[in-house]
Amino acid sequence: MYQTETRWADQFVLVKSEPNQAKRVNSDTETVPLEEAVRIVRSIAHKTGTETIPVDEADGRTLSESIFAPDDIPGFDRATVNGYAIISSDTIDAQIRPINLTIVGSITKGLSKNHELSPGQAFSIQTGGKLPAGADSVILEEDSIVQGDVISIQHPVPPDVHIIRRDEDFKKGEPVYPAGWILRPQDIAVLVSIGRIRVKVRKKPIIGIISTGRELVPSESIPKSGEVREVNSYLVTAFCKRQGAIPVRYGIIRDDAEELTRLIEQASQECDAIIVSGGSSRDEHDITAQVIHKLGKVYTEGISFAPEKRTTIGQIDSVLVIGLPGHPSATFMVLTLVVIHLLQAMKGSPNQQVYRKYVRLTDTLHASKDSDRYIRVTITDDKATPVFGKSGLIHMLSQSDGIVKIPAGSKGYNVGDRVEVMIW
Repeated sequence: MYQTETRWADQFVLVKSEPNQAKRVNSDTETVPLEEAVRIVRSIAHKTGTETIPVDEADGRTLSESIFAPDDIPGFDRATVNGYAIISSDTIDAQIRPINLTIVGSITKGLSKNHELSPGQAFSIQTGGKLPAGADSVILEEDSIVQGDVISIQHPVPPDVHIIRRDEDFKKGEPVYPAGWILRPQDIAVLVSIGRIRVKVRKKPIIGIISTGRELVPSESIPKSGEVREVNSYLVTAFCKRQGAIPVRYGIIRDDAEELTRLIEQASQECDAIIVSGGSSRDEHDITAQVIHKLGKVYTEGISFAPEKRTTIGQIDSVLVIGLPGHPSATFMVLTLVVIHLLQAMKGSPNQQVYRKYVRLTDTLHASKDSDRYIRVTITDDKATPVFGKSGLIHMLSQSDGIVKIPAGSKGYNVGDRVEVMIW
């Protein structure tokens, strides 16, 4: 049957399920709430195609078809312990006096004959063994006294004890997983148990990654004064891989609009979406929005949550383009809150499941009047300590375990308050 998952996006970001057409925003003056940014991303992200793969290669992949049980599972009534298969009504008077049943045979697990049990009889049975017709319970070996071919039962045994019915896992035709389900190792086991050794899944989206910035040098270089190693393409690559996408790095652009135009045009022909880092800012070097305006359309150049992360969302033909801020810590925040929805929408998943934990704060967190705040925290012994620092400090990535949302206009949180943390 369908399993209910707790999905972080449902808790932190209210996302409309209908694919409404994204509206264009006056990007010179307006930013949008996080919820609107997510809606835009989900509404214009095109889904990838499908492919059929072996089930043992499907961990982390997204189903493009709904899976139904082809038969009753496990398909026969079976014992869950070593003991004796009995008819429970034979034992009703055991509360008054011991009841003796005749052992008429033995059943082992695996292929066996179709046995039938009559009143006054019992079958010795192993764990996993097929229950004989007529039996409705199994009594443990240690709960009975056996002498020769007679078992003496000292107390009444209710029906349906220590057994699994033929359709108790799944009934024939019952839904097992819906389309859009992200498969986990335990799901692979379930699929194999119902005979599915090949499944139809969404193809992995191909994500083009471009880094911009006149101060950037390749990571293997030794930076000169005023230069820094390029980091974001590696961060975005690792993030995309973890979310089941195929990253393609296109290199570094030194704030050259013509070169960025050429590279984005190339990537838009080769990729399902494009992520540009470092080209979204509030100065004359904000070339990402300029190029998208030239080649397509821009929906917004900012997301109104605090601390504010300058983010461009646009579209070139059917390819969605997201321009991220340049600092890795800010980039990771937007990846976690926005880009994750792009990747999941392209794979046909409703929302990405992430882990969350409830812990108590060690410090006070104040709310912003107009914008939701997202504060990094580190978790130790079930306590969350805020990680504060100047914008652009990369060590904040390694020192934080997740983020806490502080709703706009709320009272904030005090020391000792129990809060929900989204684990990175």
